[in-house]
Amino acid sequence: MEDIRAGIIKALEQALYRAREAGEIGFEQIPAITLEVPREKQHGDFATNIAMVMAREARQAPRLLAEKLVACFEREGTWVKEIQVAGPGFINLTLDHRWLYPLLPVVQLADTGYGGSRVGAGKRVQVEFVSANPTGLLHMGNARGAALGDTLANLLKMAGFSVEKEFYINDTGNQIENFARSLEARYLQLLGREVSFPEEGYHGEDLVETMQGLIDQAGDKYLRMDPGLRRELLVKYALTEKIRAIRDTLERFGVFYDVWFSEQTLHDSGAVQETLEELQKNGYVYEHEGALWFKGTAFGEEKDEVLVRSNGVPTYYAADIAYHKNKFDRGFDWVINIWGADHHGHVSRMKNAVQALGYEPDELSVILMQLVRLFQGGEIVRMSKRTGQYITLEELMGEVGKDAARFFFVMRSADSHLDFDLDLAKSESAENPVYYVQYAHARICSILRTARDAGHQVPRVAAGDCDFSVLADPSELALMRKIADLPDEVIRAVTQLEPHRIARYALDLAALFHSFYTNCRVLTGEPSLRNARLLLVDDSRIVLRNVLNWLGLTAPERM
Repeated sequence: MEDIRAGIIKALEQALYRAREAGEIGFEQIPAITLEVPREKQHGDFATNIAMVMAREARQAPRLLAEKLVACFEREGTWVKEIQVAGPGFINLTLDHRWLYPLLPVVQLADTGYGGSRVGAGKRVQVEFVSANPTGLLHMGNARGAALGDTLANLLKMAGFSVEKEFYINDTGNQIENFARSLEARYLQLLGREVSFPEEGYHGEDLVETMQGLIDQAGDKYLRMDPGLRRELLVKYALTEKIRAIRDTLERFGVFYDVWFSEQTLHDSGAVQETLEELQKNGYVYEHEGALWFKGTAFGEEKDEVLVRSNGVPTYYAADIAYHKNKFDRGFDWVINIWGADHHGHVSRMKNAVQALGYEPDELSVILMQLVRLFQGGEIVRMSKRTGQYITLEELMGEVGKDAARFFFVMRSADSHLDFDLDLAKSESAENPVYYVQYAHARICSILRTARDAGHQVPRVAAGDCDFSVLADPSELALMRKIADLPDEVIRAVTQLEPHRIARYALDLAALFHSFYTNCRVLTGEPSLRNARLLLVDDSRIVLRNVLNWLGLTAPERM
C-alpha cells in the first residue's frame, strides 16, 4: 500500500512538472501531496486535494487546475485504472483491482505481524491510564480508560513504537488523609465504639470489609494506639489491599502494567522540591502571601496556580508537574495520558508546566474521556447492588464478561459519551457488536475445519499453488481491500489517538466477510477458485484474530 501511495504521489508530481513545461500552469514549488481514502466507494480508492492547495499560487481555479493535472497524469506503473476530477477540484483515483493479489501471500507470511509497520521507528512512548485513587473499587469510568489505554498501547507496539504502560498511584495528599479517617471510623465502629463518620469520608461498603478483614487478623491491636500512628498503620494495610485488588481486577480485564508508580516516592525522593527549584530558576515561580505560585498567565492562562500552600504543603499540581518531569527524564519521546473529561482544564496547565521545564509540550498528549451511562431494560442503572453506590468493573465483568466490556468501551471515540447497554452486551445476536465480530472468526474457523475434513488445505503460497486472478467478485474485492487497509488503519489509530478505529474496522471486516460468504461458495468443485478462496478465508482469519487480540478480546474457534 505504501509503495502504491508513493508511486501515485510521484506520478502526480511529474504531471505537475509536465503541465508547467507545457505552459499550462506556473508554480515555484510543489507542496506535500496527500492521498486520502474516500468514505464513499464511488469516489475511488484514493483522493487528493493538491489542485485546491496549489490554486492560489498557480492563479487558476482549482477545478481547471485539476483537469490540467489529470490530462498530464501517466498511469503506467501506478496501478491507477481511472483518474477523475470531482467537485470543486478533488482528484479521485481508482486502482486496478489486480494490485490486491500480491497482498494475499503477504498476510500469510506476516501472520501475527500483519497490520504492523515501522512508523514508530522505535521511539519510546509511555501510556499512563486508569491511575484511580486507591481508596475504593474500580468504576465504569476507570474501566473505559483501561480498555482505551491498553488497546492504544497494543496498537502503538504494532506501529513500531517502544511502549510502556504505567499506573500512577495517588497514595498521598488530602484523599489519603480522608481515607485514613474513614478507615479509622469503620475500624472503631466495628469494635463497638460510637464515633461519627468523617463528613468528606469514603462511604463504600468495601472499606467496612477491609477493616473487618484486619480485625479478623489482628483483633483490637490498634484500638489503644495513638490516633496518628493508628491511621498511618490502617492506611498502610488498606493501601496494600486496595492496590492488590486493583491490580488483580485489571489483570482479569486483560490489562497488565509495566510500571506502578507511587506519588509518595516523588515527595520522599525530593523530586517535588527539585522540580519547584527548577521552575523558580527558569523564572516561572514567585511567592505571594506565603505561598508559591506558577506563572500560568505567562502562557496565556487566566490566572496563576498555587504550587505550595502558605502552610508549606505542596499542591497536587506541584506533584503532578514533578511526575511529568520524571517521565521525560526517563527518556520517553512521547507521553500519553488518558484522563476523565473533568480534567479538561488541567491539560493546558500541564502542557505549560512541561514547557516551563524546557520540554516540548507537543510531546505530551492527553486523551479526554467522556462519561459512561449504564442501561438495563431501557433504564439507566445508577446504583450497585453490592456497594449501594457506583457499578464496579468486577460487577460489570460478572454481568457481561471481559470481552463484551472491552469492546463496548473501545467502539466509541473517547470524546463521545458512551451508553452501555447491558442487555445488548449479553445477547447472542447480530445486533451485539462483539458477538457479531467473534462469530465471524468462529465461522471462518468452521469453514477451514470443513475444508480440512474434505481433504482441502489452505494452499502453500510460497510454492505458487494459487491463481489469484480468479478472485473478481465484488464481495471478494471488497474483502481484500479491507484487509489491505489494516496497516494504514493502525497508523491512523495511533497518530490520531483513536483506538476506536480498530473496533470499527473489526465490525466492517466481519460484515464484509459475512457478505463474501453469502455470495461466494468457498468449497467449490473448481480447484483454482477453491484454493484462492480458501486462502482469502484464512487471510480473513489471521486479520480478524490480530484485531481481536489488539482489542484485548479472545478469537473463538467455536461459538
